[in-house]
Amino acid sequence: MAVKPPELTAEQRKEGLQKALKLRRERADLKKKLKGGDIDINGVLNMTGQAVERIKAIDLLASLPRVGKITARKIMKEIKIAKSRRIKGLGVRQRKTLISRFG
Repeated sequence: MAVKPPELTAEQRKEGLQKALKLRRERADLKKKLKGGDIDINGVLNMTGQAVERIKAIDLLASLPRVGKITARKIMKEIKIAKSRRIKGLGVRQRKTLISRFG
């Protein structure tokens, strides 16, 4: 049986949209900094916050300098990271492997 989402007021909907936009911008900015070399993968993996934790692992890897989508997929397969995994869900070994490889 499907669960019906709660009814939101126009104000609540507007606040939710603003929050989502803010988080998308934070994620985009973080990936841009990573691609530009302003921050390294170790720094990203040690960050906390909803914007960082919700980035998909494949997007994080593809944002690294000299790593594209194809290479990111190969790395994820090597390290045994699921396609749908987000940063928050990475295991200790997976994080260590990523840091040793790119950090």
